[in-house]
Amino acid sequence: MAPAVAAAAKLTLSYPLYASDFDPQNSSFLLVAGGGGQGRTGVGNKITLINTSRKQTLSEVVDIDLSKDEDSVTSLAVASSTASSVTAFAGINSSEKDQAAGRNEHLRSFRLEYPPKRRPENDAEKAGVVEEYKGQTAPLGRASLFTPSTAKRKETYQRITRLSRPCKVNGGQLGAIATGLAPEGEIVLFDAKTNGPMGPWVEARLSMGNGKEAADVDIIGHDDAEDAPPGTFSVAYCTDYEVHAFRMTLKQRKAPEPQSVFEEPHPDTFASTKDRSKFRSLRFVAPNLLLLLQNRPNRSGSDLLLLELSPSYQGRIIGTKRLHNGINSATALSVTHLASSTPSQSIQHIIAVAGQDTSISILTLEHRYEPPFESPKFRLYTLLRAVHPLQITSLSFSTFSPPQTSQKDTPPQYIKLASTSVANTIVLHSLPLSPYPPPSQKSSNQRYVLTSPGRSDAAQMTFSIIVSALVIGLGAFLLQAFTEIRGGSPEYLGAKGWLSQRVHDYIAVPYILENGTSIAPNTLSSMSDRASSASSSLLDEITTTISSVSDHAFSTSTSVHEEITDKVADLRSTASSSTAAAKESLADTPENVKQAVSAALDAASSAAAELKEASEAYSVTASNTLTAASNSLTSAAASATQKASNQYAHIRDLLSRHHHHRRHATPSSPSASSNGRVSNNIPHMIIHRDDNDESKLQAGYHHVGREGAREAKRFEELSQWEREVWKGRLQEAGVWAVEEGEKVLKGVFFGGIAQAVGAAVG
Repeated sequence: MAPAVAAAAKLTLSYPLYASDFDPQNSSFLLVAGGGGQGRTGVGNKITLINTSRKQTLSEVVDIDLSKDEDSVTSLAVASSTASSVTAFAGINSSEKDQAAGRNEHLRSFRLEYPPKRRPENDAEKAGVVEEYKGQTAPLGRASLFTPSTAKRKETYQRITRLSRPCKVNGGQLGAIATGLAPEGEIVLFDAKTNGPMGPWVEARLSMGNGKEAADVDIIGHDDAEDAPPGTFSVAYCTDYEVHAFRMTLKQRKAPEPQSVFEEPHPDTFASTKDRSKFRSLRFVAPNLLLLLQNRPNRSGSDLLLLELSPSYQGRIIGTKRLHNGINSATALSVTHLASSTPSQSIQHIIAVAGQDTSISILTLEHRYEPPFESPKFRLYTLLRAVHPLQITSLSFSTFSPPQTSQKDTPPQYIKLASTSVANTIVLHSLPLSPYPPPSQKSSNQRYVLTSPGRSDAAQMTFSIIVSALVIGLGAFLLQAFTEIRGGSPEYLGAKGWLSQRVHDYIAVPYILENGTSIAPNTLSSMSDRASSASSSLLDEITTTISSVSDHAFSTSTSVHEEITDKVADLRSTASSSTAAAKESLADTPENVKQAVSAALDAASSAAAELKEASEAYSVTASNTLTAASNSLTSAAASATQKASNQYAHIRDLLSRHHHHRRHATPSSPSASSNGRVSNNIPHMIIHRDDNDESKLQAGYHHVGREGAREAKRFEELSQWEREVWKGRLQEAGVWAVEEGEKVLKGVFFGGIAQAVGAAVG
């Protein structure tokens, strides 16, 4: 859920806006600037002072109408202010005629008068006196600081204007301007503590080389640094792929050679694209800590990088943050820090990034006040979508001054974020700040923050995993309880006993099968149990038959085996006696030998014939045994099937006769009743559960309503729940099908309703 952001105030001016800046001493006033350029569009070039003292409304205070013969304002920065006025520097190109003549006074300075403060009503000295606001504005000076362009077409303009904060020691202030569309990019550093910039106050010039220009420039003073003398400034700038930094002081007149502190690495050999990410903007968040805004190749997204600078000006990335996927490329960056009135070990910065989709991402960066900057934390505060109708051109934060009064006397604190667009619009968001630690902790080192410093990434991840596991476990528990109550799963939790009977009946509605049949909860389970019981009974019967046939086959094969064994023993005995007789006759005459051999051959032939007969007899016996076993199995299966089929045949017959009787019944028939009441003088068809086996059904004709008779209800009198229970039982027994419809069951009485329903729901 997005944090609360005060309602945005919006104002539309008469010209497109390209630059903005808050008065650092007075957040109630905002300067914006832009225009239509040199007199071709009819849209003027202006600088406008905006009153932002009210969070929900913006109002124009005074305008500076600039010449339509000159270019529009392309950059702007507030230099200084007093209680009555504000001084600003702006980048404005001279006319094309002057540029062709080699004169381009692109750096201008202006002063705008503030409206008088509203006097209290109880101020007797000023009672009745109305101070007139004249809205005076005055140009202070103009200068040409860039090296004159040698190109045939003069397109160079002042794309960047950046000023440092005044030094606490001597009040010195360093300014920087950078070219745009120049054949050879240039950065000029100048002393901004003057009423009008002139050539002698130029401090240094930096040449980018052919085809290179500075993407952004920033300056920070070393007021509290121990490793730098008072009046020292750090300057950093970035090109498309490199970041450079150096230190300098005023009156130095020459900047030292800038050092390359970081370069975007080239993609590796296997990368899908050989293009490198480009730097779009940079800002100092501390004298040795730089925030970089980088756009990925092919408009595939943007990143924030945190670059730490060593004393020798070697940089290393210590933190990164990928911006949301809607930003294909970022267009503007603004950063401010939340100062503290008491000493603190940490400091929080607020970061705003504008995307090409006219969204603004607001983040916070929490880090130690001094090195080492261990584990800096980026945190997304909120994402503002569709802030402007067209591209956002600038972002500006107001300066936060911590209150010096006690918490009880301090009003709610806000920091303001202004954004401008080429659609002539200004939008102001007020971001609420809160004290940290909270007042309840009564800490002496209290400061204001936009987001409370949270847990470490590891702790946050652990917490998220634990919460996710608890949510998943609770969801599984509730799902199991619900399915148990519905009767869709076995009982493990005993959830049915948690609810009253009324609530249970409301929740445990029948299930609807694919063919449209409604089955009551647990009916499927009970049907499955009964089917399993019937299958087990049939399996036991078939198993008994197979065992009997197997025993018979084993007995038969044993008998045949013994018979063949006896035959073989007899043959062995005969062969032995024939062999002995042959041996005894060897000494006799040849005739005797011939007769002995002939007798042995006859004995062998007789033995072979007898063995063949025994083998054929065994084969026939085995075949007959297997045939008998197969017939026994078939008979057992048919018997079991017939038994299962005929178990409820009489119920089907009774239902058929009952339906036939109802179709041909006349109003005078004994079973018909004019008032719909049941006659207890004639028997009625009743289907009820078997008294001895509750898993079976019985049917017959009985008297209904007589004393001692079975309690029963007609099918039409049953509740929808009871009907579904009985239809499930009849369908399971095979005596009724869904295709027959409920008309077959009309007029039939069903007994033991409570018991049937109780069994169905468990």
